[in-house]
Amino acid sequence: MDRGTPLGAARKEHKDVKPVRYAYGLTTALLLGGAAVSLATGYPAGAQVAQNEESRISTVAPGGGAPASFADLTEQLAPAVVNISTRQLVEVAKTNPFAGTPFADMFGGGRGNNGPQTREAQSLGSGFIISADGYLVTNNHVVAPGGRNGEIESITVTMPDGVEYPARLVGRDAASDLAVLKVTTKKQLPFVKFGDSAHARVGDWVIAIGNPFGLGGTVTSGIISAVYRNTGSGSAYDRYIQTDASINRGNSGGPMFDMKGQVIGINNAIFSPTGGSVGIGFAIPAEIAAPIVEKLRKGEAIERGYLGVRIQSLNEDLADSLGIARNKGEFVQAVEPGQAAAKAGIKPGDVVVTVDGKEVTREKTLSYLVANTAPGSRIPIKLIRNGKSMTVNATVSTRPSEEDLKKQVFDPDAEQDSNSFNRPSEDGEGIAEEALGISVIPLTERIARQLGASKDTSGLVINAVDPSSDAARKGLRRGDIVLSANYRAIASVSDLEDAVRTARKSKRDALLLRVQRRGQPATYVPVRLR
Repeated sequence: MDRGTPLGAARKEHKDVKPVRYAYGLTTALLLGGAAVSLATGYPAGAQVAQNEESRISTVAPGGGAPASFADLTEQLAPAVVNISTRQLVEVAKTNPFAGTPFADMFGGGRGNNGPQTREAQSLGSGFIISADGYLVTNNHVVAPGGRNGEIESITVTMPDGVEYPARLVGRDAASDLAVLKVTTKKQLPFVKFGDSAHARVGDWVIAIGNPFGLGGTVTSGIISAVYRNTGSGSAYDRYIQTDASINRGNSGGPMFDMKGQVIGINNAIFSPTGGSVGIGFAIPAEIAAPIVEKLRKGEAIERGYLGVRIQSLNEDLADSLGIARNKGEFVQAVEPGQAAAKAGIKPGDVVVTVDGKEVTREKTLSYLVANTAPGSRIPIKLIRNGKSMTVNATVSTRPSEEDLKKQVFDPDAEQDSNSFNRPSEDGEGIAEEALGISVIPLTERIARQLGASKDTSGLVINAVDPSSDAARKGLRRGDIVLSANYRAIASVSDLEDAVRTARKSKRDALLLRVQRRGQPATYVPVRLR
């Protein structure tokens, strides 16, 4: 699932639903903005205070059949479920209706005045209290800045009785989409605890409490539709509890309770072609969430294992082409040079069958198994290569941050972010954007392979082009590689910015770029400076 959902729309409540494409072509939505998905925890206790921390509530529902009512259970749990709102500053594009015309310099739209504007935005979500002294759990995307240069100004926690507390961010983890907050109060707050989601069964009753669409405390009920649902996103934590309990925008970060009052899941996303609830909601299992939350609460770093492979599920066609059984193992599409997999001898075309003795399945993917292996561990990996079984030993490395992983992937056909050319390029000061109308990123060996360039190619990749710039009129586009500027090789963003400065000092009105496009010879393109 997509993590890091953009927060905030200028001066209005931000929609929190970001479509995430599944392997089978439909979408899910993170439940941010106007309504956040509940985060489920599940210790066997209802909402408590310090004086009765050791007490345990008895099961309210009858032993068999449908519960007579959820009222008693809800009464005990609801006081620990809160509304979480953020106020943040986000960058938005400053558009000039006269760009590209002789009137472009009028109304403050000239050179140096076409940068981004900062506006205020809001987001809403849910969360739950896990200690009497004010620690809370929610989704990371509820409290993450909206946009690359977004900044959270404040976080407010609103109790069910309307009392508001300012909250500070203790820690957050983008990979698992979890965050821990802290409020300060002399009162002892009601709280809930995580339970054991490992023993959850399909058909078990659950209730979700949260703040859908910002309406305030709302309770919905349903059953567990699937345990450890894999959505095909390929992420390290693509394992969710699926439920038909109604979950909508604003439920993000709220709890999913079992009938013992334990938090067994954290409501996180929905599967929806329309953006609304269609009875398919997903929650992060407590067995995944609880240890991560505990580390965040203590300020400890979250380290995960990493092999450095790009994988694909073993579908029917792929399995038939290889002559092996489907749904057992995952196919290696690419291996990252210098990483653990490459050092162990894993190659593209291999099928990984087991990791450290554990079978690779749809429920326990290669990404999940490796991510939950301690970095530095040396583990056996069983493969099928050319129809033959073999075993290699890999020393697991440390998984890069989600931000670093995103930098390693570049899709030239992806839709261009309209604000990209208004943001400074990485390691740059924004000169390329202001002078040339292009946003660039460093060309890594991995991106070079994705663009069909040789691994020894040196240059910058165009990430976005201002449609009103001369660069756009000359045909430059996302995915082009800038090799040189005025006959000087370009290896970093600062090299390109130095070339712009030199050209201006020499009173030149244009910069001669040498550009490489996939499948075509490199060509020289003169781009006028703005």
